[in-house]
Amino acid sequence: MVLLVLITAAASALLDNVTTILLVAPVTVPIAERLAVPPGPFLIAEVLASNVGGTATLIGDPPNIIIGSVAGLSYTDFLVNLAPLVILLLLVFVGLSRWLFRGALAFHPERVREVLALEPRDALVGGTLLLKALAVLGVVTLGFGLQEVLVYEPSIVALLGAGVLLLIAPGHLDEATAEVEWGTLLFFVGLFIMVGALVKVGVIAALAERVIEVTHGRLFLATVLLVIVSALLSAVVDNIPYVATMVPLVAALAASFPGDATVLWWALAIGADLGGNGTSIGASANVVALGLAERSGFKIRFTEFLRYGLPTVAVTVAISIAYLWLRYFALR
Repeated sequence: MVLLVLITAAASALLDNVTTILLVAPVTVPIAERLAVPPGPFLIAEVLASNVGGTATLIGDPPNIIIGSVAGLSYTDFLVNLAPLVILLLLVFVGLSRWLFRGALAFHPERVREVLALEPRDALVGGTLLLKALAVLGVVTLGFGLQEVLVYEPSIVALLGAGVLLLIAPGHLDEATAEVEWGTLLFFVGLFIMVGALVKVGVIAALAERVIEVTHGRLFLATVLLVIVSALLSAVVDNIPYVATMVPLVAALAASFPGDATVLWWALAIGADLGGNGTSIGASANVVALGLAERSGFKIRFTEFLRYGLPTVAVTVAISIAYLWLRYFALR
């Protein structure tokens, strides 16, 4: 479980966390079945780790991409400000997993011998395509890191990487375009139009002023409020539309405070990304994992996910608030 958690978290920082779950879950189920342990807890642990690990980078979680594009925050900004927190949260989560999932950590020596006898290379297909894809991924990741130096949008790097992959993998165009979530893209088009209308008529500015009144103009109180509210709402509403709706409010709120209020953007990212662990519908990766589990012949119930997700959110959000206070207020 520790290895699966760490691999998932690390991959989620470099890839979208939904993509990571699509890659890791099909590996997890046969391993769990061969070890005669229930796959559900392992999949849940991976989902929780993916949402934590994805918080570290601009591309790790879809809400981060939205925040970065609106706030003008780069890949390096996310890495410098959130990666130290994510490393701490992962260490805590590994220890927490030993307690949360203790019922699933059974050991059957004869089953272990069967798994160790498997040859990993037998599962690889596609010849050299894997190496080519990994090389493109490395270049794309480097491109994200050089964004501030070369001054370009992260979307340009991602699209160029996708284009190169289509060129080096001929015959896969129809398969690739079929995997694009066209309905989701149209949903975001409509959502941003509606949010833009709210900005235009002054609703967002009025809400920002109300938050200032509630927090008495104190940036730290506004930061804590934003983390907690974002975590609570992201647990019951998918965190992508939530962040898409909130970014204009946070932009107006940040402009209302004197000096640098960038910490509000980190508060939004942390609350939305970590709050998505609260329920099985809180983040897209959660929904994908449940679908993969059902396709594999077993179900992860809403209450089962809740039993693991809520304690994880409570612990990680509390640590995150302490981190924000220490780094952006106490040590300034």
